Amino acid sequence: MGRRLRFRGESTNKVDGKGRVSIPPSYRRVLEAGDPDWAAGAETGPSLVIVYGDHRSKCLECYTIDEFEAVEDRISRMKRGSQKRRVLERLFSSQSMTTTIDNTGRIVLTQKLREKLGISGEIQFASNVDTFQMWEPQTYREEELSKTEAFLESMPDDFDPLELLDDEDDEEVA
Repeated sequence: MGRRLRFRGESTNKVDGKGRVSIPPSYRRVLEAGDPDWAAGAETGPSLVIVYGDHRSKCLECYTIDEFEAVEDRISRMKRGSQKRRVLERLFSSQSMTTTIDNTGRIVLTQKLREKLGISGEIQFASNVDTFQMWEPQTYREEELSKTEAFLESMPDDFDPLELLDDEDDEEVA
């Protein structure tokens, strides 16, 4: 049995005037493994799903096809017509888009997505194990990294980050 590929690392890439941006090569390997319709030697790269819905979010959350279908499966098992299901359907179905990586490793971010984030010349990629995010670089530093730094500063000097795995307040997701 092979190991499961995960998103790791962060990088800042240029966005051209047409909204084209290169996906980090290590992310492409994960997207390939997570797209059941992609095959080596294909004319284009794998597909991915970009979720842009939550108006409070200042980033785009990107899923492999397999990961996104797992989310959709969980939503479809919820009670039809319930408020929670309607909200999740809106955020994950109506306010998402599927895109395909071209043969040069790039995707096109629509004007709508660039405007949502305030993207001009660069975009910040940040991994989240099963997903990755795309941010406007300054917003990423100010919003996301500063929260992590503030949390870590509140911890004792001998704090081991792996202790967070033992936190009973967090629920394990199936």
